[in-house]
Amino acid sequence: MNKKHLVGALELCDLPQLKLNGLEARVDTGATTSSLHVDNIVKFKKEKEKWVRFDIHPDSHDVSKLMQREAKVKSVRKVKSSNATKQTRYVIETDISIAGMQWGIELTLTDRSEMKYLMLLGREAMSGRLIVDPEHEFLLTE
Repeated sequence: MNKKHLVGALELCDLPQLKLNGLEARVDTGATTSSLHVDNIVKFKKEKEKWVRFDIHPDSHDVSKLMQREAKVKSVRKVKSSNATKQTRYVIETDISIAGMQWGIELTLTDRSEMKYLMLLGREAMSGRLIVDPEHEFLLTE
């Protein structure tokens, strides 16, 4: 068995392919897939493949900062949101980096503006790598 790392209910992470650093991610074992808060999703074709362009506020404490990013669409999925409604979301693949470790994850793009954290780290992204102690925060990253 690989050594699993202990994380708290919140951890700092980077999404290097999206050039996003220092995101506070809510660690959520109740969520299957990870999600990222984005605005203004626009789908387009790039070399005959589906892509999306979207806006993100990288600093949840300063919403005046805005960055536009693009990513190839892996799939479109129906996801049950935290309020139990079903939403159709774009799914992208990207790398996540936490405390010097890096691996690929699936990420759904959604409106999390009513939530406190821009990113939710779900079970699939943690599987085989992380164990959660919800009593603490930032066990790996502070």
